[in-house]
Amino acid sequence: MGADNFETSKKDEIEIIETMEKFGKYQKVQYIYACLSAIFITMIHINYVFVAGDLNYRCRISECENQYAVYNATWLPNSTVDRCTRPKLNENFVVGQSCTNESFTDAVEECTDWVYETNNTVIATLNLACQPWKYNLIGTIHNVGMLLATISSGWLTDRFGRKLTLIICSVGSCIGNLKAFTSSYYVYVFIEMLEAAVAGGSYTAAMVLMIEIGGKKNRILSGVLFAYAVYMGESIFACIAMFVPYWKNLIRIIYSPPIIFISYIFLLKESPRWQILNGRVKDAKSTLLHIAKVNNININKQKLANLNEEGLKKEFKIENYEHKETYRDVWKSKQILKRVLIGSFCRFTASFVYYGLMVNSVYLPGNKYTNFMLSTVMSYPGELTSMYLMNRIGRKLPMMYGYFICGLLCVASAWIPEDYTWLKISSFLFGKLLVSVCYTGIVTYTMELFPTSVRGTLLGVCALASSIGNMFAPLTPILNTVSVILPSMFFGGFAIISGALLTQTPETKDLQLMDTIEQVEKSTKLQERRRRNIRMKGEENYGFDNNIVA
Repeated sequence: MGADNFETSKKDEIEIIETMEKFGKYQKVQYIYACLSAIFITMIHINYVFVAGDLNYRCRISECENQYAVYNATWLPNSTVDRCTRPKLNENFVVGQSCTNESFTDAVEECTDWVYETNNTVIATLNLACQPWKYNLIGTIHNVGMLLATISSGWLTDRFGRKLTLIICSVGSCIGNLKAFTSSYYVYVFIEMLEAAVAGGSYTAAMVLMIEIGGKKNRILSGVLFAYAVYMGESIFACIAMFVPYWKNLIRIIYSPPIIFISYIFLLKESPRWQILNGRVKDAKSTLLHIAKVNNININKQKLANLNEEGLKKEFKIENYEHKETYRDVWKSKQILKRVLIGSFCRFTASFVYYGLMVNSVYLPGNKYTNFMLSTVMSYPGELTSMYLMNRIGRKLPMMYGYFICGLLCVASAWIPEDYTWLKISSFLFGKLLVSVCYTGIVTYTMELFPTSVRGTLLGVCALASSIGNMFAPLTPILNTVSVILPSMFFGGFAIISGALLTQTPETKDLQLMDTIEQVEKSTKLQERRRRNIRMKGEENYGFDNNIVA
């Protein structure tokens, strides 16, 4: 009987590498921890949309009102005056008298002080009236910090581990609370950049951790769940901002909770692959045994105990890949260079349009909180649509048409009159849905365009372009001061150009990933030769048919 149980136990045992491929309770719990961090960091990432949002304000008429002036003053003239000038008083006006509509002339003069309708945003607190470049620059400065995080986070996660990086970056985001205590614009934007540079690293750490513990069969699932965590953070932020409009209270609500991520020291587990790669054999074995226990799977504990560092690397097929090809090889290859330029432009466009539409949604007709929430909700079906179409049809066509139609909808929304509120909002939101499809798809597509030898480096170039798109997006509301149609026209133009550029890149669905630049060049030449042969055969057939007809 004992022998039978022993044999059954042996049969139930799985290979050590399969420990990471069995998606069970352990992965689900760790995914929740990683996604919870992404939700909070996303709220911090887009805080400037409402915290530094525009306000209604007017010039203060110091001769007629004191420091407790109200925005809606009945004695102001009915004639339209812009927010940065004030009507001049009559020569006969005597200081100390009550002001009326008749106290003013038609002439105007520059403002030196303002009355704000509310103090809900930093514009009132930092007195940024009539300086749109300053308060729109806050979002750009934040994304400069995110750019720094993008550059540094890869090295941090590789050097110090996924777990430690995620904890430090998530908890470090709490420094954003300091913004509520400053009255200096320059101190404010410095803290804005610093918090982003610190917090942004948690995105990379969480995503890498999810991919590594989820197994190769669940990489797409990892990406989708992480994206949904980001979208959830955007939606929750809109709900909180709707009920807590005062910016200082809003900041305290979204910046204080990340302190709970200190508990991840005990709750979150490190990636076994990182532990093995960095020679932490004892820790890796302990983590693998913990995974097996939580997922209720049986592994050969004796075999695991006997494996040394090289044995574990061999078991998990981990190799220290040496990059033999360099930037010089990239510059020499026209095909790779073309892919880098097109991929970077498309990544720039996806980020620029995605975040640009999000930021500008608050300027649509209607309630700004509702419009912002609707724009975030459109990302949910966009993610599913992207995953379905790219697996069903291919990578290239869905994105080509996605960029084209998104561009057309953006241009259309620019010219739809304000009176057609729902038509204007609908075209805007469908454009947001389509750019969400492209935003997700272009990351996968660019990864498949580049060979293994330079994939990491060139994806970094594309990620840099994406970050630059993020930086420019918050500045687009300034274009409204020139013409309200300009932001949408810019978004539409970039999207249409991106769709056109994708006609010059190959389809990658179901194709084996290339390992070297040389392979890419040979593959491209082979495809061109095949196309020429097909074209020549078509011309021969066409000539033969003409002869028959003749």
